Amino acid sequence: MASTIQALPTEVVYLITAGEVIDSLASVVRELVENSLDAGATRIVVSLWPQQWRIRVADNGCGMDEYDLQQAALAHSTSKIRSSEDLWKIKSLGFRGEALHSLTTLADLEILSRPPGGSVGWRVVYGDGGKALEFEATAIAPGTVVTVSNLFGNCVVRRQGLPTAAQQMRGVQVAIQQIALCHPHVTWQVWQNDRQWFTISPAASTGQLLPQILPQVRQGDLQEVKLEIPNPENSELPTPNSQLSLVVGLPDRCHRRRPDWVRVAINGRMVKSPELEQTILSAFHRTLPRDRYPICLLNLDISPDQINWNRNPAKSEIYLNEIGYWQEQITQAIDQALRISSANLKESVHTTRVSKLLKAAEAKGGYHVNPEHPPEDNHTQLSLKAIAQLSNTYIVVEHPGGMWLVEQHIAHERVLYEQICDNWQLVPIEPAIILYQLSPAQVSQLERIGLDIEPFGEQLWAIRTIPALLQQREDSADAILELSWGGDLQVAQVAVACRSAIRNGTPMNMPEMQTLLDQWQRTRNPRTCPHGRPIYLSLEEPALARFFRRNWVIGKSHGI
Repeated sequence: MASTIQALPTEVVYLITAGEVIDSLASVVRELVENSLDAGATRIVVSLWPQQWRIRVADNGCGMDEYDLQQAALAHSTSKIRSSEDLWKIKSLGFRGEALHSLTTLADLEILSRPPGGSVGWRVVYGDGGKALEFEATAIAPGTVVTVSNLFGNCVVRRQGLPTAAQQMRGVQVAIQQIALCHPHVTWQVWQNDRQWFTISPAASTGQLLPQILPQVRQGDLQEVKLEIPNPENSELPTPNSQLSLVVGLPDRCHRRRPDWVRVAINGRMVKSPELEQTILSAFHRTLPRDRYPICLLNLDISPDQINWNRNPAKSEIYLNEIGYWQEQITQAIDQALRISSANLKESVHTTRVSKLLKAAEAKGGYHVNPEHPPEDNHTQLSLKAIAQLSNTYIVVEHPGGMWLVEQHIAHERVLYEQICDNWQLVPIEPAIILYQLSPAQVSQLERIGLDIEPFGEQLWAIRTIPALLQQREDSADAILELSWGGDLQVAQVAVACRSAIRNGTPMNMPEMQTLLDQWQRTRNPRTCPHGRPIYLSLEEPALARFFRRNWVIGKSHGI
């Protein structure tokens, strides 16, 4: 049967449009608090009554006068843009003018608002289509209060298809936390059914705010880097340099079972960017234990002409121009954050017993790396001096800020691994190494990593090239056998570095220890070995002073 093409009724069009933006309690909260942030709010109170499908967001932002209030919920009404050209100059979180209008088609909407200079506030109740049905003066502090009631009341089937109330509230919590991480200066109070649910206190930076949201992470586990970087050459707007902010969980201190805390924000909004997320994961390669993932929050504040926000209705997915340029900048910034230098030196207490013993409070200030100097310049400012060897395993190290214990084997392993990665060299050997009874899979594995191998008789194989580091070792045959058991080239490089590194239990003299320290300090990722094990334990001067209570007054310590 032939169908007739006809225009949809207006109310259906509105519901479809609303469905692109408003699809849950969390999406309502997200849209409303973004409006609050655009209004310059520094304090936002979110109240939820999930069983009544009711949300209220109150802020201390710039508010709206009576004219703006009457226009606020009309279709595509916004103060953020004026023309299509403005879509490439967007610096605000909202700009489409859809959220409030969509809410009038899906719920009952009421707004109270008063600008800071206004003598009185105004209350507006909106009807379907965004027209003001009720309009009256009211007493209210400067700011705005938006109340959404009976959400999806006209779409009962829509309600039934949504997750449970508990799941939706979890979505609200995640949405607020993500926004808070992008705007750490804001105070948040969140209420559920007239009871305070959680709060987020303001902080000077994202790194200082993160422990409130991820309590298992301490301030001292994090490294913050803020860099000013030039815009790509194709940028057409006369904007200042871009800003790159990183919060990195130091790999010797914290990591996750899932990549759930690899987050990317662009111009103050968390977004999905598989390309940038993969860049972050790659930058942590061979710094973490197997099947563990980093904590890394990236915020790029870049020229708006580099972004296309119209890729996703919720603005959670974007198209970023010059993606390769930004990936390069991110890799360099993470590399800088993971180095050890006087600019980012911190206390490092890795065991619970020592941590409780010292009660070492982490420094409260943020750590900023000077972008005017390359990482190597910062790196050489830290003076490490070998002063002893402990148990033929640990190098006791003195530096201006305290003392370290460095495990010699894994420090050397890190040095060798990076040398191997930079210069993977296979060298011919004479006589050849003869191995017995290799399986076809083992032969294929040795060929895959580049070794020259050929049959040498029944069940015998001759190895005529080996990695350069194994050339002088007496156990090179055992090492080649180990390499034959599988893994890609990188796995082989780690195995060669591990086998070639100086063994624990080996005595070292002072020059040897000092040479190892100097080499280790210059590596790109000195905090962990390629397997993810921490290389050093640090006891900084402030921790030592607290433990020995050097702040005591001498008279009082004698009971005077």
